[in-house]
Amino acid sequence: MSDERADGVDQKAPTIALWPILMDSFVNERPFVRRSLAYVIRSRRTGSSGFINEVSRAVWSVNPNLPLANVRTLQEIYDASLARTSFTLVMLAIAGAMALLLGVAGIYGVISYSVSQRTREIGIRIALGARNAEVTRMFVRHGLGLAAIGIACGLAAAFALTRLLSSLLFDVSPIDPLTYGAVALSLVAAAVLASYVPALRATMVDPVEALRAE
Repeated sequence: MSDERADGVDQKAPTIALWPILMDSFVNERPFVRRSLAYVIRSRRTGSSGFINEVSRAVWSVNPNLPLANVRTLQEIYDASLARTSFTLVMLAIAGAMALLLGVAGIYGVISYSVSQRTREIGIRIALGARNAEVTRMFVRHGLGLAAIGIACGLAAAFALTRLLSSLLFDVSPIDPLTYGAVALSLVAAAVLASYVPALRATMVDPVEALRAE
């Protein structure tokens, strides 16, 4: 068999050979048989208490001394197999979310500081006829430039750590263009949002007050 994952769903399927349980000999030797059997039952009512009781009564109708042990659904086996990996990925997701929030806060702070330092320039631009949209785009471009540098560094680090990531993924390639593209677009959207608010505040600068303040 090539699809029986006996060591967990996160491990490759080992080579397994199945032999009939009722046989007299195996390669001219008496076979060793474990005193336990595992059955797989497919039903839409799997996991319900009524279904387990029905299975128990069916078994005990044949032999009332046979115990039912370790009754689990396939989903429970799947979740237990990936419990450690799922916990690690949740922690990485939390760390990634915190890093995104810090990045958004950093871009917002940089653009806000830039607006405060260039108040006179903004006032002159507006006095000479610059439109609000042009002033906004100037600062949003600044924020996108910072985001582009961060995305490039992040993609380079991600490619460098693909060997480590492959041990945490199940049937997913570490180099997934769709995932990388979606994350990059999300970061760009966050950068636009973080830089748009202070850029919008720059358009509210009164040219007279800006020049008078200097």
